[in-house]
Amino acid sequence: MLGAVTAVAVLGVLAILGKLPFQGSQAPSPGGGLVTTFQPGEFRAAPDACTTVSQSLLRQYLPGHLAKVSGQTLGGAAQSECTWTLDARPDFRVLTVTSQAYPPSLLASGDGSATFSAIDAYAQQMQALRNPPKSSKAPRAQLGGAAGLGRAAFTAFQVFNVGGDTTDEVTVVVRDRNVLITVTMQGQEHGGGFRPVPAATLRAAALAAAHEVLAALH
Repeated sequence: MLGAVTAVAVLGVLAILGKLPFQGSQAPSPGGGLVTTFQPGEFRAAPDACTTVSQSLLRQYLPGHLAKVSGQTLGGAAQSECTWTLDARPDFRVLTVTSQAYPPSLLASGDGSATFSAIDAYAQQMQALRNPPKSSKAPRAQLGGAAGLGRAAFTAFQVFNVGGDTTDEVTVVVRDRNVLITVTMQGQEHGGGFRPVPAATLRAAALAAAHEVLAALH
């Protein structure tokens, strides 16, 4: 009897934790069908990439007169992108920020919700950085963590060699529910008459920008 009581208690705990073999890792959608509308807590708009990155951050990591600042909004308020370029010898640095709020999709995994659409896009970005298509000629990235940005975030470091010039690039990808934030910061390592930019500086800049955009989301 004691053994039977213990077994029932263990099964009860596992059921509460959702760890029984027949229990799925994702909660089913209401009614068990596909989700076709935004759910509570999901975002219909993404932060404006050009206005959420502070001037103090730009002055710190892209010091001097910016040669080019370009921004665009794609798909209405759901997607925003902005690029800042510092191209003044001996400095060459480029910061690009993209934010996108994904809608529900019949092509998404899980129940097709907006959040699952973003989860799929997050996984695709990670895969593309870890194993870039041969046609892109991009190097494989070294993946790492992204402290302070939540569990759905990572960093990637790549070194591009083109025509004798070497450029380092750090990418930060963050997902919050159905919003995906991507930040890239690149700087010349050597060549072209530019002085090298430490990889630690590129990483700090990309992480700081990602923090600001994520904060603007809330």
